[in-house]
Amino acid sequence: MTADSAHVTIRHVTVRGRVQGVGYRAFVVAAAETHGVEGWVRNRRDGTVEAVIAGPSSAVAVMIAACRRGPSMARVDALDDQPAVADLLRLRPLGEVFAALATL
Repeated sequence: MTADSAHVTIRHVTVRGRVQGVGYRAFVVAAAETHGVEGWVRNRRDGTVEAVIAGPSSAVAVMIAACRRGPSMARVDALDDQPAVADLLRLRPLGEVFAALATL
């Protein structure tokens, strides 16, 4: 799958709650590998977690649902889900399908 494919959905997600220091990014990376989506996830200095998820719409929807749950130690208070552009996928290191990026 490539971000340029005709049937690819790309979403930008911001998650608020107890989502840092609880394995949230690792959870998102593992879920992305399971569901075959591209993108990245990172912590933000304001305490949120941000992710860009790209793939078939059904897989992206499953990923967003997983982000709403998070790992067992997390508490998701809110999730903002917006359309995104393929340019955001370029933030990943070259050759990585789904990456955990450094905190911004």
